[in-house]
Amino acid sequence: MSDCLFCKIVAKEIPADVVLETDRALAFRDINPQAPTHVLVVPKEHFQDAAALAAADDGWADAVLQAGQAVAEQEGVAEVGYRMVFNTGPAAGQTVFHVHLHLLGGRNLTWPPG
Repeated sequence: MSDCLFCKIVAKEIPADVVLETDRALAFRDINPQAPTHVLVVPKEHFQDAAALAAADDGWADAVLQAGQAVAEQEGVAEVGYRMVFNTGPAAGQTVFHVHLHLLGGRNLTWPPG
């Protein structure tokens, strides 16, 4: 999508602090981190939200989750714990409508958040 912020990051039209790239996913640091480790993982194809990603049924959800796990290991939070979050829809706090996984770690994460 031509007006999608994350599509532009995937296309390298907008710079980002990329921490991992696979053939199907791109992971980059959040510009407004909510934890010491806060990385966004996006599929390289545009899906509006987690529901659309799940409906794609072509391995896209797997690719995003696998990239998230790889980032957790790379960032050193896999052993102590981390959170993976998908916000789906405005009421859940989704502000960029290109599905993205938030990988959060590096501190104790309370529940429920917010």
